[in-house]
Amino acid sequence: MQISEMRALRIFYTQRQLFNPKRHIPISPSPIISFQSHRNPKISRHFRSTYNLRTQELASLDADCPSSGSDSNSPDTETNSSTRRTWTVFDTEGTPYSDRQESGLRRGAEKNEVSVNKGYGSAGKLRSGGGYGQASSDSGFVRGRKKGKKKVHWVCSECGHSEGQWWGACRECNTVGSMKQFSEGESSNDGSRVSGFEVSDSVVRSWFPEKSTEVQPLRLTDVNRGVNQMNWRIPFKVYTRLFNVRHGHFGSEVARVLGGGLVPGSLVLVGGDPGAGKSTMLLQIAAIIAEGHDIGGSSPVLYVSGEESVEQIGNRADRLRIETEDLFLYSSTDIEEILGQVHLLSPRALVVDSIQTVYLKGVVGSAGGLQQVKECTSALLRFAKKTNIPVFLIGHVTKSGDIAGPRVLEHIVDAVLYMEGEKQSSHRLLRSVKNRFGSTDELGIFEMSQMGLQVVSNPSELFLSEQNSDSEILAGLAVTVIMDGSRSFLLEIQALCVSGSTFSKQVNGVPPSRADMIISVLMKQAGLKLNDIGIFLNVVSGVTLAETAGDLAVAAAICSSFLEFPIPSGIAFIGEIGLGGELRMVPRMEKRVHTLAKLGYKKCIVPKKAETALATLGFEGMKIEIVGCRNLKEVINTVFV
Repeated sequence: MQISEMRALRIFYTQRQLFNPKRHIPISPSPIISFQSHRNPKISRHFRSTYNLRTQELASLDADCPSSGSDSNSPDTETNSSTRRTWTVFDTEGTPYSDRQESGLRRGAEKNEVSVNKGYGSAGKLRSGGGYGQASSDSGFVRGRKKGKKKVHWVCSECGHSEGQWWGACRECNTVGSMKQFSEGESSNDGSRVSGFEVSDSVVRSWFPEKSTEVQPLRLTDVNRGVNQMNWRIPFKVYTRLFNVRHGHFGSEVARVLGGGLVPGSLVLVGGDPGAGKSTMLLQIAAIIAEGHDIGGSSPVLYVSGEESVEQIGNRADRLRIETEDLFLYSSTDIEEILGQVHLLSPRALVVDSIQTVYLKGVVGSAGGLQQVKECTSALLRFAKKTNIPVFLIGHVTKSGDIAGPRVLEHIVDAVLYMEGEKQSSHRLLRSVKNRFGSTDELGIFEMSQMGLQVVSNPSELFLSEQNSDSEILAGLAVTVIMDGSRSFLLEIQALCVSGSTFSKQVNGVPPSRADMIISVLMKQAGLKLNDIGIFLNVVSGVTLAETAGDLAVAAAICSSFLEFPIPSGIAFIGEIGLGGELRMVPRMEKRVHTLAKLGYKKCIVPKKAETALATLGFEGMKIEIVGCRNLKEVINTVFV
C-alpha cells in the first residue's frame, strides 16, 4: 500500500463520524477498523496493523533459533517507536489477501503476495495493466509494481535510429514521418527478453572456424599473402549447353556490375519493382555458379524461396532451360531451418528470396518488420563472413522505389543492386548503388524475353530510331550522347515549333526549367523570334534527359524545326549552354566522342575548348570530324547555313 493511501486512511478514521458508520469496533491491541462505503454499503474494507502478529512470529522464530534470536541488538527487537510497521489488506471475510495465495507469514525480509481486484471482494483475479503484482518492501511499506508492461521503441524506417518517444521527424536523418512503433515483449518462460543477436549467433555458431579467444589482429601484409587476386572472385562464365548463344555474355554483364565477379563471403542485396526480373536473374546466376567452370568444377548452390513453392521455381527453371544437377531448391521462411540445410549441403553460394519473408524465432515482430529484417540480415552477414559463402538477398521496394525495411539494411550488406525497367519496355537496367568491392559507375543492360534475361548486343543504340536522311521528318531532330555510370548512350531529341498554337510549351523528357532557359537564350542571344510560337519537346523512348550535355542538342532541334531545315544524318551535338549563349565543356567528352566514332557518325559539334582537348588525345586521325563552336550563333551558321 502506498504512503499516500495510509495517510488518507488515517484521515478517514479520525473523521469517521462523517461516514455515519452503523457500528463501531473498539480499538484492541490488534485493532480491526471497519467502515462501510457510503455509495455501496455491501462493500467493506478491512485494514489491520500486523505489527503484533509480526512480533509474535519473530518471537516464535527466536525460540526455535536461540542463537539468532538472543541478540538484544537485533533491529527486530527494537521498541515500537523505532520499528517500521507494515499493513495487510483483508477481504470481507477477514482473511488477508496474501493468505489466499501463500499460506502462513514469511520473514519480514521476504515479499508478500498481494492480490487486489476492482471490486475489493475477491482475490481470485489480478488487475492487468494498472493492477498490482508481487509486492516489494521499500522503507517498511508494501509497495506493488505493475506487471505486463512492455517497453515501446520508435524506430526510423530510413536510418534505423531509435527513440523512446514519437517524433514527427527523425532527429538523426531529419526524415519526416519515418518513426515506426514496435514493442519488446517477454518471449521466454522465465520472463527474460530474447535478442536477435543471441538467436542468430547461436544459429551460425557451428560454422565458426575459430573461437573468440583464438582470433588475433593480423598485419595488413599478412592478410592477402598467398591470395591470387586474379582468381579470387567467382567468375560468371556461361556455356551454350546451359543457355543459348545469346545468353553467352549474361554472366559477364552481371560480373561487370559487381566489379569483376562475385567476392567470396559477400552479402549482395538486389532490389527492384515487382516484375522487374529479380528472381529470374538470380536463378540464372545460381545456375552459372553451380556449373562452376574455371573454378574447380561444379558445386552445390542453394536457392531458398519464401514466396514460391519448389514446383513453381522448377517450372521457371524449365522455361529458362536450366539443366544443371547441382542447383538445389528449398522453400522455407525460418532462418534457423535454412542455415541448418546449408550446413548439411555446404553450397558454393546461397540465394534467399526474399529477406522480407524470413524470420528469426525469439525476435520481436512478424516477418518483414523492422527488427526482423535487421536481425535476419545480420545473421546472414555473420554466416557469410565466417563461412566464406556468398549470399544473395532479394529485397522488396516501397512506392517511392526504396528497399522496404530499415535504412540500416543497405548499410549492413556489401553491395546493393537495383533492377530498373518500365512495364511497357522489355529492357532492364542493373545498376550498382553500393559496392564495397568495385565501382558504382557500372551499368548492366538486359532484355527480358521468354528465355529469361538476355544481354543487349549494342546498348549505345538502344534509344535510337531508324533514320532516313532523305525524309523531311528529320527537321527538328538532333542526336546527343549521355553518360549513365560508365556507359554511354545516344539519345534523340525531337522539337516541333507551331505558330498560332494554343499551347505555349509542352515538354516530355526534358526538365521544364531547363527547357525554359534554353528557349529564352535562343530568343535573346541567337535572335530567334519564338514569342508567339508553340514549342513541343520530346525525348525518344521515354528517357529523361538529366544531364546538361544534351543542352546543345535541344537548342539544335528547336532551331531545325523553327527554320524548317532538317539536320543531316551523321551529326551529333554535345555541350552545355550558358545564359550568355556560350558553349561549355561536359565531363568525359573523349568517351562520348569515341562512342560516336564507333557507331559511324561523321561530325560532332562540341564547345571550342573541347576541340582543343580532344586534338591532344589523338582523335584527329579518326574518321569523325570534330567541330568546335564558341556560342549558339556559330552553331547555327555551321549547321543551318
